[in-house]
Amino acid sequence: MPKLSVIIPTLNEERDLPSVLDCLKAQDFKDFEIIIADAGSTDKTRQIATEYGCRVVDGGMPAVGRNRGASAALGKWLLFLDADVFLPEKFITFMIDEAEEKQVDIASCGVVPLSDKTIDTILHGVANTFISLTQYFYPHAPGFCILARKSFHDSINGFDEKLKLAEDHEYVMRAQKAGVFKILKNPKVYVSVRRLDADGRLNVAAKYVACEAYRLLIGEVKTDIFKYKFGHHYDSIKSKMSLNGKLEKIIDKIKNRK
Repeated sequence: MPKLSVIIPTLNEERDLPSVLDCLKAQDFKDFEIIIADAGSTDKTRQIATEYGCRVVDGGMPAVGRNRGASAALGKWLLFLDADVFLPEKFITFMIDEAEEKQVDIASCGVVPLSDKTIDTILHGVANTFISLTQYFYPHAPGFCILARKSFHDSINGFDEKLKLAEDHEYVMRAQKAGVFKILKNPKVYVSVRRLDADGRLNVAAKYVACEAYRLLIGEVKTDIFKYKFGHHYDSIKSKMSLNGKLEKIIDKIKNRK
């Protein structure tokens, strides 16, 4: 049995999925399996996953996909990722080692944008600071990078599939009440800014602020007031991301860092 199960919910991710799978293949930590929880892709997502040796299960919205992947998982630990992240080669080693050293049940880490725009660095810096400062009393974690003990995930019944938004934050808030949650210091996950490109940076920032206000004043988001649509960004930005090889150049810089 593997020590770790990596779970990736997908919907039409043929462009980005190979990148994260290549990152996983290049990890110095090797004791893991990969489970793709696919929500009915109409492109080559499932074919690519199979060619890389992943297990494929039927998914749905992100919370559904993560839960179904976790149900099929064999690992002691679960690592929930999205298809548009980039992982340095020691990422899993840093994640597991620090989680075990600090005896956490659930964890996340700092986020770095795959972008050379100053505004993206600022936005993610603000988000990292907020998540770090509030981790002990109002925890948050990005759904594209959450590590959890499988037994603990099962004990809190996984992600709430009834929520329309912020199911990742609700998950770690519930988890903190039952166990130990921390933002780890050593690992860093790199993430695409495709959602910012598709929806606009001010629009995304405003949506997150509004969502936080809603959660504080009313409760968790159980109605589709924010009009979230899984995978909506894909067609609108897939051509922008490859423009002049810009994204590839940023990734090359990360790979060459000591």
